[in-house]
This record gives sequence, C-alpha cells and structure tokens, in this order.
Amino acid sequence: MKETLDYSIQQLEKAFLKLKNGVASAQDDLDKDGVIQRFEFTFELFWKTLKIFLAFKGIETRTPRDSLKEAFRINLIEDEKLFLNMLEDRNKTSHIYDEITADDIFVRIKNEYVQLIEKTIQKTKTKY
Repeated sequence: MKETLDYSIQQLEKAFLKLKNGVASAQDDLDKDGVIQRFEFTFELFWKTLKIFLAFKGIETRTPRDSLKEAFRINLIEDEKLFLNMLEDRNKTSHIYDEITADDIFVRIKNEYVQLIEKTIQKTKTKY
C-alpha cells in the first residue's frame, strides 16, 4: 500500500507541476483551455491520491465527494467548501462548455485551486 501511495503522490506532483506551469504561462484562450484540461486531469489524480491515502489510514471511500469529506474530517484539507467547489468546477468542465464558464473556472484555478492542491500535496506527504 505504501508503494501505491508513493507512486500516486509522484504522479500527482508531476501533473500538478504541469498545471502550475500552464497557469503561469497562459496567455490566450487556447492556453486557458489547456490549463482547464490539465486541471481536470490533476483533479482526478488528486482525489484518487486522497482515496489511497485515506485507505492507507484505514478509511474507505468510493467517490471524489466522499474522499474530500473524509480528508476534511481528518484535517488533511482545511476548507471543505472550497474543495467541493473544485469538484463542482471539475464536473462542469467535463460536461458543459461555454466561454464565460471556462473563464470563471480558469480564474478560480489560478487564484484558489493551485494553492489548495499544492498545500494538500505537501500536507499529505508529511502526514504519512
């Protein structure tokens, strides 16, 4: 289980670095679309890493929402509402696309989500 968690964290860190770099260098709509796609991928790795971490701690979850709620319950994440908003935005990007929504989500990725994910990755690494 530890090897699986180590591997999951490594993959998440790689995806997160690409997301962070994309956010920093995005200049046009095509770049923003790429950031949103990287966010989708990173979020999937993020919640699955949480799920593996929680299983490592003896807590079973099945869904992204369950994983976020349990991570909040054990103080791995601090602001459950922001993480649930992140999940909602991830779901929006997968199913609905319009320019205004994309711009709003890009701004939240840039101003909120990158920092939240980074902080949680670091916290996860120190808690196990």
